[in-house]
Amino acid sequence: MEDCAAQPTPLFPRRALIQLIIPLVIEQLLAMTIGMADTMMVTRAGEAAVSGVALVDSINLLLIQVLSALATGGAVIASQYLGRRDNDTACKAAKQLLYLSTGIALLLTLLALAFRPQILTLIFGHVDADVMDSALVYFLLTACSFPFLAMYNTGAALFRSMGNSKVSMFTSLVMNIANIGGNFYLVYICGWGAKGVGASTLFSRGLGALVMLALICQKRHPVHIQQLFRPERQGGLVRRILQVGIPAGLENGMFQVGKLTLQRLISSFGTSVMAADAISNSVASIVNVPGTSMGLALITVVGQCMGARDPDQAVSYTKRLMTATYLAMGTLSLALLGGAGFMVGFFNLTHQAALLAARILRFTALFQLTLWPLSFSLPNALRAAGDAKFTMVVSMCSMWVFRIGSAYLMARFWDIGLLAVWFAMFLDWFVRAIVFTVRFARGRWKQIRLI
Repeated sequence: MEDCAAQPTPLFPRRALIQLIIPLVIEQLLAMTIGMADTMMVTRAGEAAVSGVALVDSINLLLIQVLSALATGGAVIASQYLGRRDNDTACKAAKQLLYLSTGIALLLTLLALAFRPQILTLIFGHVDADVMDSALVYFLLTACSFPFLAMYNTGAALFRSMGNSKVSMFTSLVMNIANIGGNFYLVYICGWGAKGVGASTLFSRGLGALVMLALICQKRHPVHIQQLFRPERQGGLVRRILQVGIPAGLENGMFQVGKLTLQRLISSFGTSVMAADAISNSVASIVNVPGTSMGLALITVVGQCMGARDPDQAVSYTKRLMTATYLAMGTLSLALLGGAGFMVGFFNLTHQAALLAARILRFTALFQLTLWPLSFSLPNALRAAGDAKFTMVVSMCSMWVFRIGSAYLMARFWDIGLLAVWFAMFLDWFVRAIVFTVRFARGRWKQIRLI
């Protein structure tokens, strides 16, 4: 009886976990469909438009990942204060996060608008003129959406830190309806091509930001923003947010810089290969949805456990969520393995590009089944505990040494084209999986104190 009495109260009962995870999965599916809808609908305008959108999305992902990293830093701090039952400080941290992320987003927008042609030429070199025209107009419109995306990401991260993922799910649904409806009208009816896709993305993100701000300012939520238009400076809270956000931002930023470096290599293979790569990334991202969702859940769950000074529950919940990740991603990977050709058939690709995309997806399914969860979901448990510097160093080293270095070597000596880039990526996953698993098992992250 004494042993039973000594057991700590679970911070996240089974029902609470389900209520957190299921909306996260739906939200990630909805968020992913924005990119897929853009890619699928713009195919109507031809491969040049597809390639132009894909090039810009590679850059946008770099900037978006920086903003997402800041939101992650804020979510970790808010989760830990909630675990400590210090809601007042969690609210103050929320306000600092909103100002910080929106300010950085505005700066990124100004830089992107001022140097669009130079950025595209520097990264991708000289591409076909029609591809560059599509890229320039799409970059203009999507860059204007960065502040709105920062506001949405901040609100979504804060609601997730409370264990309430339904809000971001429903907001994402509203954004998707607006985006797909706008794509249909502007691309299919008006014939705007890349410009129509960009305008729809801008409108949908602006709408999502307004909805999220209206909700996060409501005092009925444990974490909310008070007096939105009254600036306050809480240096200590900003430093704590940046303690996680800066390493995560550098990690995500360098990850995307590495992908852009590879995109330059991919662009040298020709427009059809670029289109095959873009479609392969879009389809493969479906399999990653459960892993991405569980990674977001780990931020909330492990963050609150560490705030409550209960690392044993953090370990237990991490193992449970990782098991669920493997079950879900394994099912989707097997489906992709058998249906890659069918999925690629939904896109308006040339026969050669379609065959290449299907081949890549079959290889990808095998490695998503085995390596992806340990490479990308598990590190979020370490970040939620404050071990963000370690994940940053490992990810950056693995990216540049294995993914980029191996890709250029294989492309040069094996003459396998686009497959070199994807095989190098699988090697990167393998290294990450080993290192992060060892780090988690050794448990040094349990000793870190953020608050």
